[in-house]
Amino acid sequence: MSRILAKKSCGCTADLDLAGNVQQLLLPKGSPVCGWFCMGVKNRMATEIGGDYFDFIKMPDGCQSIFVGDITGHGPHASIVMALLYGYIHRLAEEECNPQKTVYRINRFLQSFARRSDEYDHYFSSTLFYSVISPETLSMHYVNAGHVAPLVRRGDSIVQLGSTTAPVGFFENPEIEVASYQFEKGDRMLLYTDGLLELQSPGGEFFGQARLETFLKDDQNDHLCFLDNLFSELESFGADAPRDDDCTAIVIDFHPLTDGS
Repeated sequence: MSRILAKKSCGCTADLDLAGNVQQLLLPKGSPVCGWFCMGVKNRMATEIGGDYFDFIKMPDGCQSIFVGDITGHGPHASIVMALLYGYIHRLAEEECNPQKTVYRINRFLQSFARRSDEYDHYFSSTLFYSVISPETLSMHYVNAGHVAPLVRRGDSIVQLGSTTAPVGFFENPEIEVASYQFEKGDRMLLYTDGLLELQSPGGEFFGQARLETFLKDDQNDHLCFLDNLFSELESFGADAPRDDDCTAIVIDFHPLTDGS
């Protein structure tokens, strides 16, 4: 009996490893070449598979779509919904440049699955920050569907880009508002998932919003070094504490096309 259980256990582990490898193939392995912006991304799953997702897609009209989201829950079910939603967003990006319409269609898509089961309906939901940025003007239009607020560093100040609607998949006809932000040369935007904020030290202290904002203010390194330093800070803070959630961070430094730089 013990041999059978061991074989089953090894098989499950191998299947999870394979699922994790396949899931990682869905997510971008690098960032666009620096031009009007420089971008870096890091993603660390709590287990082999997770529910964080993100991408940056050049839109049909030349604008840049950047999004990050976090599926409700953890583990295999979250990874399944993540893959389903990730593919649907890619399909929409080829058809739609309007963030409001895009998020509305994403919400309707998740609702179509949620209606099939009262028991599992809440699993077909997600926080989502979906934005479209114009390279020429550096203006961004975005919908923040219940996601942790992205941060913009401008000089010594930090701006939070808070929620404009509820997480997608929860309500049949949510009010979806679009917000705008005008970037300037030298701005840095940090997109992330709540796994960063909720990372706990061995003593039970959360990494938290204030600590993240302080780090964003203090670290003046380039986008790639910044991410390396941030995740080193997270590792040091969490030490040997168990990882309960996925951690994703995307940093974007802005360089306008119009100034010749």
